Order: sequence, then structure tokens, then C-alpha cells
Amino acid sequence: MPSSPSSESGGSGPLVCPRCALYHPLDERFCAQCGMPLVYAGRTGEEPMTETHERLRKVKPQYTRGEPVKVAFARNQAEAELIQGLLLEEGIPSLMKRTRGFDVPDFLAAGPRDVLVPEAGADAARDVLANVEFESEADERSEVHEESALAGGETSPAILLAWILVGLAGAAAIVWVLFQATG
Repeated sequence: MPSSPSSESGGSGPLVCPRCALYHPLDERFCAQCGMPLVYAGRTGEEPMTETHERLRKVKPQYTRGEPVKVAFARNQAEAELIQGLLLEEGIPSLMKRTRGFDVPDFLAAGPRDVLVPEAGADAARDVLANVEFESEADERSEVHEESALAGGETSPAILLAWILVGLAGAAAIVWVLFQATG
């Protein structure tokens, strides 16, 4: 006996009528109500998606055409995965490849990586990455700024003079101790 998808059987039959949406067991060929040939039901319930399937749902089709083009360079695998995640959030598919000339076994996460995207998504990927400031780059910029402030700031000659005076005082103390020991 055919059942509806909302019945107690929960649509357990693998065959369904395409016209009236009633589920049937495998031994039937045609719907008992309308006479239509039955088709396989496929998924009857919501199955959990795999991580790969969930990632692919985010990809925008307009960015999938063309040969792979390098859009970013990462210092290690973790940084490359971060870049890939940023691109995926914008719907741009990407792949990671070990940079040429870096001789480390493939199983290591160390070493530079190139991030590639299809040609159709290259401009969009560059725009996305241009608007992102990575924390390590910000740290490097602040360190360079601090070093340049110390090297070229007004206080650097005073600090240098203080160290010279400390050195001279130390040398004078050593000379005085040696003079007292010999005399």
C-alpha cells in the first residue's frame, strides 16, 4: 500500500510517484492511484552534509572558469588556509600549492605556499585580499615604525651619549683598580 511522505513510515520506500508524491515499496513499478511509472526517491530525510559539500555550496559559479592564477603568497600552510577561508567567504574557490624551489617533504606544514584561483575570480580575489590586513603584517609595520623612531628620533643621540658615558666610567674604574693594584 502506498504511503505519503508525512505518514508514519516517514517515506521509507525507495520509490516515489513523481505526480502524487506517494512512496511505494521496491516490488511495485507503477503508482496505484495515478498509474505513473515510479522513480527512485533519493534522499528522503535531511542527511548531514560533509565539510567538503558545505564548502562547495559557498562557491559562486561565475568565479570557477579559467586556468589557475596565483593571487597570493603565504609563508606556511596555516597562513595559506587562512587566505583560502577568506576567499571562500566571498565565494571564490581556491587551491594551495607548495611554492617552487622549496625543498621540504610534502607532509610538513612548513614552507611557503602559493594560493591559486581560477582566472574568472582572480580580480575579485585580489580585491578581497587587498582589503585585508593580516595581524603579522601589522606587527611588522609597528616594529619597523618603532625602530625608525629610535634610529631617527630626538632621543636617540641622548641614549647613545648615555651609553658612551657608562662605557667610559667602566673603563676608568678598571684603570683605577689596576693602578691601585700595581702601586
